[in-house]
Amino acid sequence: MDIFKLGKKILALLEMVFGFWNNQISLVFDMLSQSPADFKNGDPWAVIEGIEPIFVAVGSSLVVLFFVIGFCSESIDVREEMRFEVILRMLIRLGLAEWFVANNVTIMKAFFTSIGNLVSLLSQGSYTEISIDSTQADIIKDLGFGESLVMLIMSALLSIIIIICGFFMIYTVYFRFLRLMIIVPLGALAFSTMGGNKTVSNTVTSYCKYFLSVTFEAVTMALAIIMCNAFVNAGLPNFTGSYADWAQTLIYLCELTFSIALTVGTVKGAQSLTSKVFGL
Repeated sequence: MDIFKLGKKILALLEMVFGFWNNQISLVFDMLSQSPADFKNGDPWAVIEGIEPIFVAVGSSLVVLFFVIGFCSESIDVREEMRFEVILRMLIRLGLAEWFVANNVTIMKAFFTSIGNLVSLLSQGSYTEISIDSTQADIIKDLGFGESLVMLIMSALLSIIIIICGFFMIYTVYFRFLRLMIIVPLGALAFSTMGGNKTVSNTVTSYCKYFLSVTFEAVTMALAIIMCNAFVNAGLPNFTGSYADWAQTLIYLCELTFSIALTVGTVKGAQSLTSKVFGL
């Protein structure tokens, strides 16, 4: 009797869940290709622009302080150390520090736009959507009551995992935007240390490394999603040949879920991976 055949219901559930995952992937690519200045119609960025002048004013004052610290540390013997090239180097360092403090937001927006364009290029037809293989779909449709009941329970569990993974990935992308917006105003303070000596200017070096790792994290996330989706659509693993058809299908669904969880784990660790690749 058809009432005991749950194959169509199982397929409907899986198609709904995979459709949800594909929508999440599309949403993630849309967000990764956006500049923080355009995120949420620019409303959060407007708050940053309102706060930024305060940090620029403080950073401009700190440039002078750090310049004096650097001058004092490098001029132990004024008659020997204060040559023309030394003074020129200090003045250039002072000018660069002031320029970076005043224009740090413009520089960062250029990085945001470049990274967003790169993600857009990666996402243009380069990633495949997750779908149920037609062979496995036919097997699910023809399952008996016992096998279909087991399949339904497992499909429900796997669907819950996939939905949780989808929301967690969106959370990770949102958290990246939050980190970027928080560190943007702090750039004025970090760049002010360029006016000091080498010890003081280590601050701006650390800031730039972290900024680049968070910014390029979007590219690593995009690559992780593209590659993991390719793993998902690669078919059954080799060791399933000796199992029954319904068991192979169950293993197939478990592998799909595992690959989706792997995608989320890779996206979560994108910043760490980016930092290691670029030595940041």
